[in-house]
Amino acid sequence: MSADDNKEDISGQSRQNRWLTFNVLRYNPSDPASKPRLQAYKLEDADSMTLFIALNEIREHQDPTLQFDFVCRAGICGSCAMMVNGRPQLACRTLTRNLPAETTLAPLPFFELIGDLSVNTGKWMRGMSERLQAWLHGQEVEVDPRRIEERMNPELAEQIYELDRCVECGCCVAACGTAQMRQDFVGAVGFGKIARFRLDPRDVRQDDDYYELIGDDTGVFGCMSLLACQDVCPKSLPLQTQIAFLRRKMAVTGAGL
Repeated sequence: MSADDNKEDISGQSRQNRWLTFNVLRYNPSDPASKPRLQAYKLEDADSMTLFIALNEIREHQDPTLQFDFVCRAGICGSCAMMVNGRPQLACRTLTRNLPAETTLAPLPFFELIGDLSVNTGKWMRGMSERLQAWLHGQEVEVDPRRIEERMNPELAEQIYELDRCVECGCCVAACGTAQMRQDFVGAVGFGKIARFRLDPRDVRQDDDYYELIGDDTGVFGCMSLLACQDVCPKSLPLQTQIAFLRRKMAVTGAGL
């Protein structure tokens, strides 16, 4: 027997032959007869098992009607975000060995519910991106296909890349106190997009153009500075830094005031 076989979970119990109970919030809003309820599923723990794998095991061998989302299974698409014991996180990045013997799973709040653990984050993300015009605004000039794009400072490119790592999973919005009170709040994911394009020298918009998009209570001035967004971000993005930066810039320029 190896040393790993005797490892303990967070409750102090041996992982060998440990059984897990998942209490899943079940509800299908498209079915008039459906009512919200918790349904328990039991599954034997396994080494290196993720919550995503556990849910697939349940759907394949216990209940094929269980709804949840996934695409990449590698923490890149952000589709499998859900509430795990009250905390938003990615199922594919959550190891069952770090969970207690009994876990409660629920869909992300704020977003439109599709069914069970599945929510429509894409609809809200698209609307937010259109509102913030989250795309590169370049000069409208005829481009010579033989022209090579100007080199970008490596440090600046790294800063832009850091913000581009957002997978739009919705965890930051689900954990946001302001978002729970107003549906039009752009959230930390929106602030990150503004900061990203503002850094990009290829974007021709001016500071005032950016700040006007988020210079009210639906933007950074609606943020209560609880910073739960940064606490739950699966990519550990510097959301606190970006929010503070945008606030300081708008306070100096008077934008949104």
